[in-house]
Amino acid sequence: MLDYAVKLTRDATRVSRQDHERLRSAGFDDTAILQITLIASWFNYINRVADALGVGRG
Repeated sequence: MLDYAVKLTRDATRVSRQDHERLRSAGFDDTAILQITLIASWFNYINRVADALGVGRG
């Protein structure tokens, strides 16, 4: 799952069906894969927004 989240974060266009199959073979169903994808994507989005607005910079 963590490898998938890292790949999604670095370049989501490189995520493939094989990545989803690896998650399934590790016991994740389609709902869990969707949730992993949504949560990782949301954190990436929020962090980019915060970075762009200078949140946390003194």
